[in-house]
Amino acid sequence: MSDQITTIIGGGLAGCEAAWQLIQRGCRVRLIEMRPKKHSPAHHTDDLAELVCSNSFRSNDQTSAVGLLKEEMNRLGSLIVETAYATEVPAGKALAVNREAFAQQITAILSSHPLVEIIHEEVTEIPPLSESPTILATGPLTSSSLADSLAEFTGKERLAFYDAIAPIVYSHSLNMEIIYLKSRYEDGPGDYLNCPMDKETYLHFIQELTNAQYVPLKDFENAKYFEGCLPVEVICSRGVDTLRFGPMKPVGLPDPRTGEEPYAVIQLRKENKEGTTYNMVGFQTKLTYPEQKRIFSLIPGMEHVEFARLGSIHRNTFITSPELLEPTLQFSSRPDLFLAGQLSGVEGYIESAAMGQLAGINAARRIQGKTLVVPPKETALGALVCHLTESDPKRFQPSNVNFGLFPAWEKKIRKKFRGEERASRSLAALDAWQKENDI
Repeated sequence: MSDQITTIIGGGLAGCEAAWQLIQRGCRVRLIEMRPKKHSPAHHTDDLAELVCSNSFRSNDQTSAVGLLKEEMNRLGSLIVETAYATEVPAGKALAVNREAFAQQITAILSSHPLVEIIHEEVTEIPPLSESPTILATGPLTSSSLADSLAEFTGKERLAFYDAIAPIVYSHSLNMEIIYLKSRYEDGPGDYLNCPMDKETYLHFIQELTNAQYVPLKDFENAKYFEGCLPVEVICSRGVDTLRFGPMKPVGLPDPRTGEEPYAVIQLRKENKEGTTYNMVGFQTKLTYPEQKRIFSLIPGMEHVEFARLGSIHRNTFITSPELLEPTLQFSSRPDLFLAGQLSGVEGYIESAAMGQLAGINAARRIQGKTLVVPPKETALGALVCHLTESDPKRFQPSNVNFGLFPAWEKKIRKKFRGEERASRSLAALDAWQKENDI
């Protein structure tokens, strides 16, 4: 065992995954998390790996980009993916977790491991150059002081966009005489609760949403939303039918009592196995709390809804990675300093953890004197790395994993077979890469 200790700043998904990769390779870790001494605007517990937005890790289908990424991470021995499956709750074809059990299990695993030291304090500055690796994984809610230090270190003005959180409701307050159980396109009842709307109800709802009061941004703040997680009222502002073709799409969700599709549908997804709480799917919002209670009670079946958590808005911070990072996730100017998670410019739970996985693998290899590795571009992991390091810096924006990030096809492949072909190529490339580099 080496005497070097890798310092990981941030105990979110990326930091925890990086720690796991290091200790699985016999490397010691010092994990620094500012909570509970200081909380971010969105965190509510003291646990590591707390999920602050949705409880969904999205599709499990390996022919989808995110499903493929999960499988790659699983084959590389991911703590995050393994724990997600261990704390899974029903969500149709998606992987959703009991967020409390998920965070508690990861906290217990890392806090009891002999190679891990957890320190609860705020890091306010980028650590100086060191022989031992440092992994910066403070996430999109990086504290202002550390973000300022990062901006000074990179010499670039830090970028920021705003991310909104969807409300969570108590199931006992829902009217099941109106709401029905069904997953999109699936036979049988499914795992989602569906609140149906007719045209008149939908138009009234849209009108109220359009005229509602929102949480104002500060004078110096410039809203720069991530397109994959827009507040529902921002989607609504783009046209009267925009929500009906987005999070309120009724296609594939016929009401079993009538056999017909409603005009619009609001879906609710389980937050825990017991089904005591549900997440309003796609309803992240920056409405004021009183307006959320008023407007969301207009939804059929939610007239007397009680909220376990109201929606909110918070700032996400990320760097211009194409100008600053190597494909190994090291800073070009500081080989001892690695970057992981959403701060690097990926978006989503799984993507953030994936960057932590790669950073942890490479930090361990640096300690062990091994050549650092870059995943093949044919893999989902490699496609994300390419996005971070090969995008046009002037147009760089955070991104979820998607097949648009993968290498172009050499020849035409029918659309229905593309997902299967991507998965086949990716997993074959990953397997060869693992064997070649002894990962």
